[in-house]
Amino acid sequence: MARKVKAATGKPPRKTSAADTSSKKRPAKTPSVKLKPIELYYWPTPNGFKISIMLEECKLPYTMVPVNIAAGEQFMPDFLAISPNNRMPAIVDPQGPGGRPIAIFESGAILQYLGRKTGKFYPKDERGRVAVDQWLFWQMGGLGPMAGQLNHFKRYAKEALPYAIKRYEDEVHRLYGVMNARLKDRAYLAGAYSIADMACVGWINLWRPQGIDIDEFAHVKRWLAAVKARPAVQRGMAVGKDLRNSVDMKDPQVQSVLFGQRARVV
Repeated sequence: MARKVKAATGKPPRKTSAADTSSKKRPAKTPSVKLKPIELYYWPTPNGFKISIMLEECKLPYTMVPVNIAAGEQFMPDFLAISPNNRMPAIVDPQGPGGRPIAIFESGAILQYLGRKTGKFYPKDERGRVAVDQWLFWQMGGLGPMAGQLNHFKRYAKEALPYAIKRYEDEVHRLYGVMNARLKDRAYLAGAYSIADMACVGWINLWRPQGIDIDEFAHVKRWLAAVKARPAVQRGMAVGKDLRNSVDMKDPQVQSVLFGQRARVV
């Protein structure tokens, strides 16, 4: 025969009414902190795309501040206070470490910072982070500079220099081969999609003017299609796309600003 169970006091358990439940204190909700927009100093180039893509991927609020590099705005004192190398992109995060504003230049440094800030697209474990870092720096020290020099000598040099063109065509072709081998057995450069892929997509997207036969590099071709299919990448690469329409890159004054700078001794 079943017995009625009593509480430890020897008294039957007290029934809880709806009124009792409603009168209990509930934990106070932590108010959400509204993020202030990050200022993105930008021009629509493969280097600029790196940061606009990352901001879109992380869903961080930001405002785009155009830096017209064809007009020399990168040499203005206000911008130099943020980016002393006269180069965009750069950011100012009003809610940086310790809640204080921080300015950051160099696209690789910005990507790493945003990865640490958000915990996205940049692994926290050392082994995973090293995998991302080495391919990020591969782009920073190899793919970007070599493709940039190729673009310069093919499109903007005042005289045709076959040796220079061949030199950089060969090196860019070699770098595509390195990337193709890396992607043979993985979807993205570091395994999972990361800031390393964001750093490369703007440069690989220029395979046609670089004179690359993308069909020669099947794994790079597959990777490029996958990265460009991401909505955040599409939005990031569309930021400020009309800004370049008013710039004549053949204008001698524009070329003097972009390609004729020497040190400004202070």
